Amino acid sequence: MKFSEELKNSLANLFKARFPFVYIPTWEESRACALVNEVAKDENIIKVPRKVYSWTQTDGFVDFETRKKINDTVQPIKALEFVDKNDENAIYIFKDLHNYFGANNRPADFSVIRKMRDLIPVLREGSFRENVVLVSPELIIPSDMQKEISVFDFPLPTVNEILDTLNQMIDENGLSDGLSNEDKVKIAKSALGLTLQEAENAFSRAIVKNKGLNREAISVIFDEKNQVIKKTGILEFIKSDFDINDIGGLENLKNWLLKRNNSWSDSAKRYNIPAPKGVLITGVPGCGKSLTAKAMSAIWQLPLLKLDMGKIFSGIVGSSEENMRRAIATAEAVSPSILWVDEIEKGLGGTGSSGDSGTSTRVFGTFLTWMQEKSAPVFVIATANDISSLPPELLRKGRFDEIFFVDLPTFEERKKIFEVHLNKRLKNLEVASNLSIDNQFIEKLSRMSDGFVGAEIEQAVISALYEAFFNQRNIKEQDFFNAIQSTVPLSVTQKEQIMRLREWANVRAVSATARSDMKSLNIEPEAEMPSEPSKPDASSDSENSINNNRGGRLLDF
Repeated sequence: MKFSEELKNSLANLFKARFPFVYIPTWEESRACALVNEVAKDENIIKVPRKVYSWTQTDGFVDFETRKKINDTVQPIKALEFVDKNDENAIYIFKDLHNYFGANNRPADFSVIRKMRDLIPVLREGSFRENVVLVSPELIIPSDMQKEISVFDFPLPTVNEILDTLNQMIDENGLSDGLSNEDKVKIAKSALGLTLQEAENAFSRAIVKNKGLNREAISVIFDEKNQVIKKTGILEFIKSDFDINDIGGLENLKNWLLKRNNSWSDSAKRYNIPAPKGVLITGVPGCGKSLTAKAMSAIWQLPLLKLDMGKIFSGIVGSSEENMRRAIATAEAVSPSILWVDEIEKGLGGTGSSGDSGTSTRVFGTFLTWMQEKSAPVFVIATANDISSLPPELLRKGRFDEIFFVDLPTFEERKKIFEVHLNKRLKNLEVASNLSIDNQFIEKLSRMSDGFVGAEIEQAVISALYEAFFNQRNIKEQDFFNAIQSTVPLSVTQKEQIMRLREWANVRAVSATARSDMKSLNIEPEAEMPSEPSKPDASSDSENSINNNRGGRLLDF
């Protein structure tokens, strides 16, 4: 395997500095052992070469090169005694020792931990150059050993390592025809974030599925990445079939996102621009915040990962912080990607309270530090309904690139939302063949739905279809009028909360609505009511009173 000189030197420095215990948390045992062995044999890097032994619970110690077993070393105490008595320059790789540290809620074996502590002066000050390397899929360090174990960050395979594996598979299967070097690099780049074994599995699936290896392998590789995400149990891979045309209005927000598309690509380096960090979208519930997150995946053609804050805060002490670190590591592993934190205020809004012994503060600190310092191209899109409960540290510049406020849809935005949902549900529908979905009809619906949020408009369309279905007849215009009139919108039931949101956003956020759409406010004619008698539209007064002070700083793009 080809490892970078920087990685080898970093590990060699720990060995040369006589660090007694080096912990490598990774799923790639074979690759980690190959790195240790390569460093141990390279006189140019480590100065004093070392012999390498590897230990497992099943075989005990085995000579890494000759594969010869060392007798009576299966038990961990016996293995540690071998380290104590062995007189040679050596590195001892333990693959299963973490199972004796209290992993998976099992009690820790304190005799093993005590023996490890007894070894510290031998490893640090003995006549021979010796180091112990712990390799395991998860980071479990006994509290007694926290000051003596050094954690070594072992990165996932680089493009060059994956490309070597790809070329090897191509040569072994005779698949070189039809693939240019550029195609190979693109396939290798799409596998970034996978282990070598996972990348090899993905390539194998693509070969079997496509009867060869071509650019269509990228979709198979994304499926493999989906499997990686599912296994975390914290992140959810969202497959989105939405696109930007499914978002009615919010032109400022859409333009902002479109202009930052591909900003993590090589072509963006010509302009010396950094990859965008993220955006926080707050506003009235049901106005398209979540829809925007889903549409972004299609717009940017990146995997969308949804972070469930409820799963972060599990019941085991200390596991919440580890869950957050694992979620961050997974998002970076499949980067470039989009990390969607829905209703972020529910997970981080209680920061600083004493009810959880500081767990939320520590989790928040981990997330905050990562957002500030992350170098991997992970774009964070956070949505919040009640932004006032979020800590101010999260809202300052440097965490998010921008904060957008999504208000009640304007008249023009309601027209676009109705157009999206009517076309989506009634297009080529036989029972709607007699219905004329023209501009006049859409304008009438938009005027009647004054004060409705996008979700309420969608439900009004669905309710009209249910009415026609119940009566087993064609859909009529009156079905939509009745559905609108029977709805009490959020702008009425939560008028005070919306006012507070607008007061906050007036000087702190950018309006997601374009200035041209805002001009339609306060000049709309009175809503034209249908011929049938109906109850007054309760939403009109509420929106008129609220719209006079719509929150959000306006930008022209």
